[in-house]
Amino acid sequence: LPKKGGAGGKGVWGKLGSELEEEDIDRNDPNYDSDSLDNGDIELTPIIPEASDEELRKSGEIIILEYYEHGDSSEAAIAFEELNWNHNRHMIAQLAIEIALDHKPSHREMTSVLISDLYGHVLKQRDIATAFDSLMSNLPDLILDTPEAPTVLGNFLARAIADDCVPPKLIQVLREKADSDLAKQALNRADTLLSMKHGLVRLDNVWGVGGGLRPVKYLIRQMNLLLQEYVSSGDLKEAARCLNDLEVPHFHHELVYEAIVMVLEAINAHVEEAMCKLLKSLSAAIIITPDMMARGFTRVFDDMPDIILDVPLAANVLERFVGQCHKAGFISDELVKKMPGRGRKRFVSEGDGGRVKDLTPLAAH
Repeated sequence: LPKKGGAGGKGVWGKLGSELEEEDIDRNDPNYDSDSLDNGDIELTPIIPEASDEELRKSGEIIILEYYEHGDSSEAAIAFEELNWNHNRHMIAQLAIEIALDHKPSHREMTSVLISDLYGHVLKQRDIATAFDSLMSNLPDLILDTPEAPTVLGNFLARAIADDCVPPKLIQVLREKADSDLAKQALNRADTLLSMKHGLVRLDNVWGVGGGLRPVKYLIRQMNLLLQEYVSSGDLKEAARCLNDLEVPHFHHELVYEAIVMVLEAINAHVEEAMCKLLKSLSAAIIITPDMMARGFTRVFDDMPDIILDVPLAANVLERFVGQCHKAGFISDELVKKMPGRGRKRFVSEGDGGRVKDLTPLAAH
């Protein structure tokens, strides 16, 4: 019988194109080598197909609008990485700013935070610089929907420079390329903001957002600063004032959470006593409600498996701290009973009817 579809025979190459056809693996073939498969010599890697610019824009817009809802930049970064941007990563920053032009100041603040958080991971400096270059060129179109686009874009550029995402010299580079008065207006705005006294510091609040409009990441950062300053100064009144100034009573559970985590990481008697005193004071003044207090503690209990990976002694410290807080009278027996793991079993004896045992105070480190 003729071989290879009539194009074979001894000493010939076979039919044209037959070398492209996949052959079935014959495990009885004397030349078959199972080791190459079993030992992992062949590595299969997923290939993300290239998408058109339009598809990237649609997917990118969905990610950004969802980010406005949940406020988690790391979740947005994962979503962006799942798309094949190839050489078009600048589109991420460009699209984010374009969308922010049509949204409130709070969303613009979130966009600045997103660009800063993506920098160094998803975005490189040149990607962000290219995005601003494109946006400057597109200003004649952008002002049709957003008349104040040059000012807003200038704010974004100044903030990106303040966040160390792009160098200050980018203003001069873009000024030399500027082909419209609108672009020059935006660049002058950025230059003015950066030239102000304490300009870099003030740009952290360039969008003038406050209260519940502030993004989660900003609030967490402010609460951490508040706690660090309190541990250093011991000033209860100042800590309460700073917390009230944030105007986010619905987010006070985060302060409780951050305070407890700080205690667990410090492993220090002074920090334990100071945080117990602060939480008791805020509870007594009803600045932090019982519900917010319980939520903060419960969140730490839920996160203990992860916390212990970084702080092996965390369970012992938590047990001791919860005991101090319970003795101070601002957390309930029910909350104490929710403490996880072996710490809780030692901490509350069921035979004692849920009575909290006396705990040995920690020696200061």
